[in-house]
Amino acid sequence: MSQKEVFRFTPEIVLYPLFFVLLIWTCFWAEIRFGIRFTRWGIFPLEWKGLRGILFGPFVHGSLKHLFNNSVPLFVLSAALFYFYRNIRWKVLLIGMILTGIATWLFARPAWHIGASGVIYMLAAFLFFKGIFSRRYQLIALSLIVVFLYGGMLWYLFPIDPKISWEGHMSGFAVGLLLSVVFWKSPIEKKKYEWEKESYDPTKDPFLRHFDENGNFIPYEPESKELTKEEITPPRVHIVYQFREDGKKEEE
Repeated sequence: MSQKEVFRFTPEIVLYPLFFVLLIWTCFWAEIRFGIRFTRWGIFPLEWKGLRGILFGPFVHGSLKHLFNNSVPLFVLSAALFYFYRNIRWKVLLIGMILTGIATWLFARPAWHIGASGVIYMLAAFLFFKGIFSRRYQLIALSLIVVFLYGGMLWYLFPIDPKISWEGHMSGFAVGLLLSVVFWKSPIEKKKYEWEKESYDPTKDPFLRHFDENGNFIPYEPESKELTKEEITPPRVHIVYQFREDGKKEEE
């Protein structure tokens, strides 16, 4: 995959993240429209019924504020994942969601844990650490953007609010860091200039044709077609003088 193909925009980069956001909004709308609650489809640690929340918990939200706060970062971070890491994006998203859910089920306090916050923390941690580990300026810039936009989320890795599942946040953060290490050797392909490619032929390089084997500059003129007689013969110039009555001449 070439560098141009890596950074080529394709519709799924936006469509899939938008689909994820619409799905969680649809679940919330169904709760309001039909008067049902999906809270029990979340994660309840160390109980068998709570295992289904590993798959369904990220789509359930307790309030409109909770839903809105998760929608924007979920779209932005998943779109960044799909754009910069398109060769491993589905692995990171699916494995990350499952591992985050399992870690929450194992270590969280006994309560219902719902929402996409764990997945968001997983994506943020993966994008940040993967960009730093890659040592590529495009991905490091992405890491700095993640920190600038969502650096404040670090506060919620700690139990500062009993209503917030900080265990899910911590699980997602740890899983994102783990995945950045697991996929250490999956960076975007480094850009190659023409002279770095195996198919490069210096004899056909128009710039190098201006230099001889000793590095001296020589004028280079591309091969021209055979000129016709009319093209070779320069046009004739006619000068006509007109004399005025005052004795001065005019030149056309």
